[in-house]
Amino acid sequence: MKVVVWAVVAAAWLLVSATPSSARGPYGSITVGNWKGGAFTNDKDGAFTHCSAGTVYQSGIYFVVAITANGSWRLGFAHESWHLTPGEAFPLALTFDGQPAINVYGMPFGTQLVNVEMPVTSNLINQFRKAHQMTAFAQGQLFQFNLNQTAQLLPALLNCVVSVKKNGVANAGEFAVAAKPAAAPPQQAAPSSPQKQAKSGTGTGFVVSSSGHIVTNHHVINGCSEITGNLSGEAPVKLRLVSGDETNDLALLQAPAPFKDVAKIRQNPIPVGNAVVAIGYPYHGLLTSDFTVTTGIVSSLSGILNDTRFLQISAAVQPGNSGGPLFDLGGSVVGVVAAKLDAVTVARATGTIPENINFAIKTGALRDFLDNSAVQYQTAEWRDSTKRETPEIAKDARGYTLLIACKVNEQAAGKRGDTK
Repeated sequence: MKVVVWAVVAAAWLLVSATPSSARGPYGSITVGNWKGGAFTNDKDGAFTHCSAGTVYQSGIYFVVAITANGSWRLGFAHESWHLTPGEAFPLALTFDGQPAINVYGMPFGTQLVNVEMPVTSNLINQFRKAHQMTAFAQGQLFQFNLNQTAQLLPALLNCVVSVKKNGVANAGEFAVAAKPAAAPPQQAAPSSPQKQAKSGTGTGFVVSSSGHIVTNHHVINGCSEITGNLSGEAPVKLRLVSGDETNDLALLQAPAPFKDVAKIRQNPIPVGNAVVAIGYPYHGLLTSDFTVTTGIVSSLSGILNDTRFLQISAAVQPGNSGGPLFDLGGSVVGVVAAKLDAVTVARATGTIPENINFAIKTGALRDFLDNSAVQYQTAEWRDSTKRETPEIAKDARGYTLLIACKVNEQAAGKRGDTK
């Protein structure tokens, strides 16, 4: 099977070129879950052509994802028993996690390989990135695929292209890179007994309803056996998990009693270039026990690979900021701080250190999440007259921005399989 797989990998050159030449590679490596690949060049002239990674399913289908040197995305399906007619396109319906089907066309390149274009601005790439399962229906046949870590795979492929174009294939290394959650690393607590240990981590949350509902990131509370929260200077209280959205990295908690103050969520979108304020509890226990305030701007209205669920911001965030509120200058929430780009990994891959590249979940996704959870929240419209100074925004935020602490016992940690 390995010989067949690598033969298909070489044939995947046909995904990105109309010429009859073959590919040489992989140079460097892409290792994300079961996905394996790297960079490829034209066998004739040595020019860099594309980066791709693929995996084999029990059905014998080899599934490959590729991005060309000019940034075009493709999906490829191959099987050694197929007998396709090259150049004759056919309709193909792709379904992700039971959502409505996306109708595309498959183009056979050779008798065993089918190519599907995946425009970077399409719904197809957004669905593919976040889905857990995919089905493909074509020519009366239905194929099923369990998708594994595609949210990490696409950034790795993009990083491969950027790195190779800058440094050449001779300097290719491991290209896997992903956004790093801005949650505090778990710390081992004192064992309560020789048989049982506990781990903990911290993040940030903010109150969104008069009934004591609190929003944070899903990765902050994922796998926690106990969740607590407290305003700065106050005693922690136990919080219960009401609902979670792993795809959009949002979680809804509730305190046993309401809070006096509640955040307001901005109703109209914030434009690119506008100033923002991020508030959270980074490195709690190592730095200050109070929350910190940082400022910046909205650098882009999309995240990695044009993911429109996110804002890219220049306001500095650190481990522990995850789940915290991002404000406009009127003091309204415009996003939920979610992640920062992993500077060390990017530096190793590209030779440069990224600066001020952080991400927040937009309020559109937040409002949808709260609506689906039947939470009554307050909104606000931006007006120039509402502009305030940063100290005023921070003063108000003190009444509804919480330190979120997660405790994971040894048994739960084993089931969870990872840490924040």
